[in-house]
Amino acid sequence: MPDTTNDPAQRPAQRPAPGASPTHRYEALAETIVTLVDNGTLRPGMRAPSLRRLAAQNRASMSTALQAYRLLEDRGVLEARPKSGFYVASGSKVSLQTPAVSKPPAKAAPVSVGSGVLELLEHAANPNLVPLGCAIPSADLLAASRLDRFLARAARAQGTDYNIYTEPRGDEKLRTEIARRGLQWGQILAPQDIAVTCGCTEALSLALRAITRRGDTVAIESPTYFGILQVLEALGLKALELPTDATEGIELAALEKALKSKRISVCLLSSNFNNPLGFAVSAAKKQAILALLTRHKVPLIEDDIYGDIYFGKERPQPFSTIAPEADILYCSSFSKTLAPGYRVGWVASRHHMQRVLEGKFATTLCGPALPQVALAEFLANGGYDNHLRRLRRVFADHIDRMVRTIDRSFPRSTRVSRPAGGFVLWLELPEGFDSRRLFKQALEEGICFAPGDAFSASGRYRNCLRLSCGHDWTPRIEAAVETLGALVTQQLGEDSPECA
Repeated sequence: MPDTTNDPAQRPAQRPAPGASPTHRYEALAETIVTLVDNGTLRPGMRAPSLRRLAAQNRASMSTALQAYRLLEDRGVLEARPKSGFYVASGSKVSLQTPAVSKPPAKAAPVSVGSGVLELLEHAANPNLVPLGCAIPSADLLAASRLDRFLARAARAQGTDYNIYTEPRGDEKLRTEIARRGLQWGQILAPQDIAVTCGCTEALSLALRAITRRGDTVAIESPTYFGILQVLEALGLKALELPTDATEGIELAALEKALKSKRISVCLLSSNFNNPLGFAVSAAKKQAILALLTRHKVPLIEDDIYGDIYFGKERPQPFSTIAPEADILYCSSFSKTLAPGYRVGWVASRHHMQRVLEGKFATTLCGPALPQVALAEFLANGGYDNHLRRLRRVFADHIDRMVRTIDRSFPRSTRVSRPAGGFVLWLELPEGFDSRRLFKQALEEGICFAPGDAFSASGRYRNCLRLSCGHDWTPRIEAAVETLGALVTQQLGEDSPECA
């Protein structure tokens, strides 16, 4: 049926071609807002000028201002919030594609990540380098100062009492607070089902020790966090890397084939926002994964360290909330959201807690009591959720700014992830590109990032790199990303984006 309306706001929104002048007054107003978004004056999550203010400043009618905002809403630049106004939408409108589905080898193999990861960690700890390497949030963004006050208060009041060994499970008040937080997204845990650990890495290690033996095969995402690979190597476990989509997670068909034809001891997956891809697995797909694992009697270890850093309207469910009775070991930590230096994580399991505790006792016996007590008091006194809301807005803004900078600074052949949470980006360059060579050049320029081969058990992804968005966006960081884009362009011998 032909479009007979005379109302421009009701017609499909089309952005004028580059260099073309807007045809209508409302289009000119829309372009004014787009310019403010593009230059960073208006950032994702910020409230746009009110309709009345926009109309008054541009000597336009209220109806024209509304048409402009409706046009921007159709384009995805703005989003309307009932009784609140219009806000800049999250997510960058960029021309670069997302990374292709990974194609790891279909064979399990021993893990050997070598000394490359340790070298990366050493450089990442250097304060003189631009911090695009390790996924550790800036201390300025976290609520550590408030948490430190709880620590000081506990030390003054009962420091002697807490200068003791806790039970291997950890402080009971902290475990109770962790269980209470889980109720917010439907996770039903008892304090006795939780063991406090030294960060999420120890949680993953204890979970693997509880259900595997040396030489067993673990199915993992590919690419995956290099800390997981280090744990697998230390425990003498083999890794079977599964093809993984940058927006949807592992391929179900590949998992099913692996479970049927190979001897898989356990599957280790991210609950939400895999590091480094940042994808969000739908609840329906999580149900399908759990159904496959249950059918083949394979347990799941889920890593939910980034679960609280989501950019959608609500927190995605972990696997353990979808099937509470399934054979799942849940691992997480406060290191990415609150206090990485406190090294407080946890592992939860209904089926394997005794083995987890035996492993805890045999390695670190227990965690330090005082930080656990302080963290329990901090959680009980409230304010953590407000902190998380602010942190999510900040990280979403950082990712948006970095994606926009990559889009204008890197070659057109670059692919970049669009994370649904967390604070890291994954960049894929054409085959033959060498991120290790780029790494050496970047260090000479005072920049640190994570080369892609650190995220594979089979040494793949040398043509990829991971960038951390965990620090405040500054001209120094923006310039570092632009420098990386120039170095990538130089290595590939392509035209710069401005010349493309």
